[in-house]
Amino acid sequence: MANVTSINPYSGKVLNTYKKHTNKEVNTILENANNQFSIWKNTSFSERKLFMVNAGKELLKNKQQYAEMISNEMGKPISQSISEVEKCALVCDFYAENAEKQLATENIKTDAFKSYIAYEPLGVILAIMPWNYPFWQVFRFAAPALMAGNIPVLKHASNVFGSALLIQKVFERAGFPEACFTSLLVGSDAIETIIKNPIVKAVTLTGSEPAGAAVASIAGKYIKKTVLELGGSNALIIFKDANIDKTITLCVQARFQNTGQSCIAGKRLIIDTSIAEEFIEKLVLKVRELKSGNPMDASTFIGVMAREDLAIELEKQIEKSVKQGAKILLGGKRQGTYFEPTIIVNVEDTMTVFQEETFGPVLSVTTFKTEEEAISLSNRSKFGLGVSLFSENLEKIEQFIPKLEEGAVFVNELVKSDPRLPFGGIKASGFGRELSKKGIQEFINIKTVYIKK
Repeated sequence: MANVTSINPYSGKVLNTYKKHTNKEVNTILENANNQFSIWKNTSFSERKLFMVNAGKELLKNKQQYAEMISNEMGKPISQSISEVEKCALVCDFYAENAEKQLATENIKTDAFKSYIAYEPLGVILAIMPWNYPFWQVFRFAAPALMAGNIPVLKHASNVFGSALLIQKVFERAGFPEACFTSLLVGSDAIETIIKNPIVKAVTLTGSEPAGAAVASIAGKYIKKTVLELGGSNALIIFKDANIDKTITLCVQARFQNTGQSCIAGKRLIIDTSIAEEFIEKLVLKVRELKSGNPMDASTFIGVMAREDLAIELEKQIEKSVKQGAKILLGGKRQGTYFEPTIIVNVEDTMTVFQEETFGPVLSVTTFKTEEEAISLSNRSKFGLGVSLFSENLEKIEQFIPKLEEGAVFVNELVKSDPRLPFGGIKASGFGRELSKKGIQEFINIKTVYIKK
């Protein structure tokens, strides 16, 4: 069984070498998880809450340690890694507090003596997670899954195996019983065998469109429930009555945080022609101010991309778009895993940077003349994760919301995930929802009970 070497994308230094689990070890982990499920599903919400609150406390207590692992493995600026860990603690607290009422039995009035809907856990759930938010992506699934009585098993991206093992330690340190949460150190070649195993009752994946299609196909073959949170190419629609300075600040954050490596990043700036010149001029100045450098420096905002092959792919997307007629206004250069914050203008809806997801610090700019054209441009994407609208006329903006083909619409704010709100997309961005009451009910047997005298 081949080993996996973890490399710091900023320094190029080897962080660690991990031995992959053998097929026998994988089967043992799944069997242990299944055995634990028979016990865990019968625990009370108050018992589960105690452990989950402890997990949140553990995250905050040792957030520097966890954040350093994130930054070292995938190049995220340390201040953003700390924020990621803090958000994980927030989702632990949210589900610790709310899971019981979110899954409370619902009495339904029918012609029966008694009828109700019961919400019961499914069992062992496989989570296939990406490297870009190596803690948050896991916790936003694991916290509700555990509080619902399920047992999560994690297959993390191979470049963040250190994070995967640390997440397991978080739950162990919080006092969760053994095998309540386990990380599998395996490659993508092992996924079908794991999904095929009758112990695994469902699968959730956050990742690319091709990965989602592959996993959904396998899960469908074995009739297993799936939730897919895939790519996005979110639009930032700037209407002529937007507050320019406030909007620029939000757009810079939306596109360039996490070095642009986010499914919900605002990747396509769609702006009214009448304000485009002033807006872009100020936008360039704001982006120039972003500090690039060592991810471990607290003042760094732009780190490096997680792997050099990802940076090379982004470079190719820009080169194709330039050949198609787009113009690089700022940045555009790559050095190893570092990619300059980039703004590319004169972008048409047929160009590569408009049609494909750009997973890095590149913002494309397209202009529009009418509001209807703006909505049409936003919808001319195969993705449908989210969109941000910027305008001072809220009454007008609300009229556009039903016309947008998106899982989320944010007005005068960047698209973001919040434990209180469902998160997920439509079209090529996937299906199903995470977070909120909707998220915890995804991996549940919704049982109808009808009792007649």
